[in-house]
Amino acid sequence: MADLLRKPKGTTGKVHSLTPADAGWGYVGFGLYRLRAGERAAEVTGETEVILVLVEGKAEFTAGGKDFGERGERMNVFERIPPHCIYVPAGADWSAVATTDCTLAVCTAPGKPGREAAVIGPEGITLATRGKDANTRYIHAIAMEERDVADSLLVTEVFTPTGNWSSYPPHRHDEDNFPEMTYLEETYYHRLNPAQGFGFQRVFTEDGSLDETMAVADHDLVLVPKGHHPCGVPHGYEMYYLNVMAGPLRKWRFQNHPDHDWIYRRDNP
Repeated sequence: MADLLRKPKGTTGKVHSLTPADAGWGYVGFGLYRLRAGERAAEVTGETEVILVLVEGKAEFTAGGKDFGERGERMNVFERIPPHCIYVPAGADWSAVATTDCTLAVCTAPGKPGREAAVIGPEGITLATRGKDANTRYIHAIAMEERDVADSLLVTEVFTPTGNWSSYPPHRHDEDNFPEMTYLEETYYHRLNPAQGFGFQRVFTEDGSLDETMAVADHDLVLVPKGHHPCGVPHGYEMYYLNVMAGPLRKWRFQNHPDHDWIYRRDNP
């Protein structure tokens, strides 16, 4: 069985700490801090660039020699308002001091020094609708290719309403074959509302060499090294996830599963 489902280590402090070496791939890293008011997190970026996403709560930030003051507005992720986010370049450091209980995601990928630390959200982030019917979900494109805010990182967050599917129809981006497809590793950081809920995510290839279906709980992390990766949430619960993607080219080009592409073509005539 592939080790694609990562449970949080505890409920406070740094509960996720995924490096490319841990994942067995070359680009994406992901960390998650759950801080109490007054607690501090700090890291050096080294050869990676970082996008800090304040999933919920408030904190005071310094990064790359700049003081960004207190940031944060969304006290519960399911409020669906745009998140406060900060870009930190390679060769820099950052720190965050929680002014309320907060959840802070640390999205990393290879980067080069030269960019400046900067606020990249909530400014420039709006809620968009994707899909139809039970495939409807709502997107905050934090740092997709349309925004020149990073060297490697692609970051987005998705809200999936109760009983709906997301990252669907099944699609993959596991070949370095631009413009038809780009190779992008990906992580999914999941949240459920109410928190005792659950969802499902399947990661599978067309040849069957990888086929894992996982029940995901609040704060779980799912790794997508290759293949298709749809997820869904049952009636009574809603799902949030934060996607981090990176690869040799900062573009998102994918192909739908040939058996299920008709759904996309029907919904996007």
